[in-house]
Amino acid sequence: MAIRLRLALWYGALFALVLLLVTLLTYSLHVRGHYDDRDRALVTSAGHMAGEARAMPNGPHLVEGSGGLEVGFRLYDTHGVVREQTPDIAHLPSIDPLALLRMPAGPAYDALAGLAPPLMAPDLPSAGAFGLLIAPDQRWRVYVLSLGQAGTTTGYLATLTPLGRLDESIRLYRLILLALGLAGLSAALIGGWAIAGGALRPIARMTSTASTIAHSRDLSHRIATPPHHDELGRLANIFNDMLTSIEAAYVAQQRFVGDASHELRAPLTAIQGNLELIRRHPEMPPADRDEALAEAEREAVRLTRLVADLLALARADAGVTLRHEIVDLDAVVLDVFQTARQLAHGQELRLDPFEPVQVVGDADRLKQLLLILLDNALKYTPSGGRVTMGLRQCVAGSEITVQDTGVGIAAADLSRVFERFYRADPARNRDAGGTGLGLAIARWIVEQHRGAIQIDSALEQGTIVTVSLRTQS
Repeated sequence: MAIRLRLALWYGALFALVLLLVTLLTYSLHVRGHYDDRDRALVTSAGHMAGEARAMPNGPHLVEGSGGLEVGFRLYDTHGVVREQTPDIAHLPSIDPLALLRMPAGPAYDALAGLAPPLMAPDLPSAGAFGLLIAPDQRWRVYVLSLGQAGTTTGYLATLTPLGRLDESIRLYRLILLALGLAGLSAALIGGWAIAGGALRPIARMTSTASTIAHSRDLSHRIATPPHHDELGRLANIFNDMLTSIEAAYVAQQRFVGDASHELRAPLTAIQGNLELIRRHPEMPPADRDEALAEAEREAVRLTRLVADLLALARADAGVTLRHEIVDLDAVVLDVFQTARQLAHGQELRLDPFEPVQVVGDADRLKQLLLILLDNALKYTPSGGRVTMGLRQCVAGSEITVQDTGVGIAAADLSRVFERFYRADPARNRDAGGTGLGLAIARWIVEQHRGAIQIDSALEQGTIVTVSLRTQS
C-alpha cells in the first residue's frame, strides 16, 4: 500500500474517531436536554396540581383545555380508578398508577443519549415515578404522583405529555448528524489524500531523481529543494549533499583507477620490453644482458612497492583500523633514522631534537609513516643538502618534524600533495621510481592515530613536515 494512501486512511480514521466522539457527545447532550425538559414540565405541572389539592378540601379541579403546555391530567382514587381527566387525553389507554409507582420506567430517550451526564436532571418528589405510554400514533411520557393529606393517601395524579413531535425531530436530527458525519469523513479522506500528496511530492521528486541517476549513472543530477525548510527540505539538502559526496568519490575513484593503470603499465612495459629483448637476442653481450635484467628487476621492485601501496590504501578505504598499544616513539624514530642513513646519497642526516616519548598506536605503521617522510626528503634533496629529523614532547602531545633543504614545493601544489598519484612538477623531474602514493598513505596513518600532519614548503628553500600525535598519559 502506498504511503500516500496509508497517510490518507490514517488521517481519515483519526478524523472519524474524533468526529464520532464529538457527534455522540453533541447528540447525547442535545437529546437528553430535550427529554429532560419534558420531564421537568411534567414534574412542575404535577407539583402545581398537588399544591392545589392540599389547598382545596374537595381536591383539585382539572381545567378543560389545560394542554397549553401540552400536558394532560388524570385523577385517580385510592383504588386506581380514573375519577377525572382532561378531554385531550381521554382516548389514551388507562394507566395503573399503583403498578407504575411500584415499577417506574426508564428515561424516554435512547441509550446513546444516556452517554452524556445530565445538565440539569428533574428534581423528583419521593412520592412520584415516571412511565411511558405507547399509543397507536405516538409515545406519551407519564408522571404519577401520590396525593395525600396528614400522611394518608387520598388519590393519585398522572400528568402526561405527547412525545410524537419530539421523537420525530430527534429522528431527523439523527439523520442530519449521520449525513454531516459522512460528508465530513469524505471531505477528510479527500483532504488527507490531497495533503499527503502535497507533503510527499518532494519524496516523489527524490524517487524520480534517484531513478534517473540509477538508469543514466549521471551523478550530476540534483533534487529541487522545497521552499519550506521543514524535515523534507532538510532531507532534500542531505540527499543533494550525499549525491555531491558520491559524485566526488566516483570521480576520485575513476581518476585513481586511471592513474593506477598508468602507473602499473609503466613497470610492466619495462619488464616486458627487457624480457622480450633478451628472448629475441640470445647472442647479446653479457653486459647488455645484465643491464636488461637489472632494469627488469628494478621495475619489478617498483611494481611490488606500488601494489603494496595500493593494498594499504584499499585497506584505508575499507575502514580497516590499526592496532592501538603503547609504543616507545623515540625507539621507532631512532630505528628509522638508522635505516635512512643507508638510503642517503651524499645528504647530511641529523636527529635534533630527540626526546623520549610514548604514544598509543601501531609501531609498524608509525615506522612506515616515518620512512615515507624521510624517503621523500632524501629523494628530493640534492647531494650536499641536509635532512633533519626531530622528536619532541609538547603540551598537546608529541611532535615529529622532518625538514630538508631540497627542491621544495610550489604554493599552488601544497593543497594537493596528499592526493593519490599527485606529484608536483619538480618532484616528477627528479622522481626515481616513486608511486605518488606515499603522502596519501602517510595522512591515513596519521588520521588513524587521531593526529595531524602539516607541510610547509617553498620552491628552492626546502620543506618542513610536521606530525602531531597524542602522547600516552
